[in-house]
Amino acid sequence: MTAILLTIWAIICIFDILGPTVIMGFRPLIAGTGAGLIVGDLNLGMAVGATLELTALGVYTYGGATIPDYQTGAIIGTALAAAGAGDLAAKTATGLAIGLPAAVLLASLDPIGRFLPTFWIHRADGYAAEGNSGGLSLMHWTAFIPWAAVRAIPTFLAALAGSTTTVQNLQNAIPKEFVLGMTLVGAILPAVGFAMLLKIMPVGRYWYMLLIGFVLFAYLKVPLLGIALFGLAIAFLFETLRPRTAVGSAPPPTPASPVSGEAV
Repeated sequence: MTAILLTIWAIICIFDILGPTVIMGFRPLIAGTGAGLIVGDLNLGMAVGATLELTALGVYTYGGATIPDYQTGAIIGTALAAAGAGDLAAKTATGLAIGLPAAVLLASLDPIGRFLPTFWIHRADGYAAEGNSGGLSLMHWTAFIPWAAVRAIPTFLAALAGSTTTVQNLQNAIPKEFVLGMTLVGAILPAVGFAMLLKIMPVGRYWYMLLIGFVLFAYLKVPLLGIALFGLAIAFLFETLRPRTAVGSAPPPTPASPVSGEAV
């Protein structure tokens, strides 16, 4: 039952990015949190999902580009780590040790999920030429199957095989140095994600915002949520105080030349 619920959750998460975005399920934090609720360890799901979320901050898919499947990796990592032994930190390290490679490996299945709907599209063209609206609607909805299958099948197999004995044997087989390394990577990856995010932001223009955030965190000890709310307020102020041009207003008149009287 747990494997089935995790599979359904993986399908919901990928549907949320292809269809109308409702719950942001395609984000690793939400995907990991949902998986944590299903396996009965919310803190673990949030810890694994939050770390992968910070890793994925500056990584986006544009057009047909394929990126690591962080949301499914968060689900698989949380599901398997929950069956392991140890405290939250140990389980989180195990979840990252499983979730990160899973996210990278699942990226190789993403082109399959993107390619197979082509057959649905050609069939939909035929239905459109025939004026068959029912068939066209059917192709529209069922073309989602390949997208879901490349996430649902690995999730189901991983969750089904992730018994307590299997995961504990896996934990025992993983060298201690590797677990320590994954713990270190888990601490570094958020910085990499933030660096990639800052690279696509106009930091050179708004550098003082970074300075304000640093002062709030380092000297005033404001929590991250407080800094985020402060940034939201600043954004609203920028939008409110920014000068706006009235829609449909005529441009300012061109000054006339003092010699000829013609417009310059």
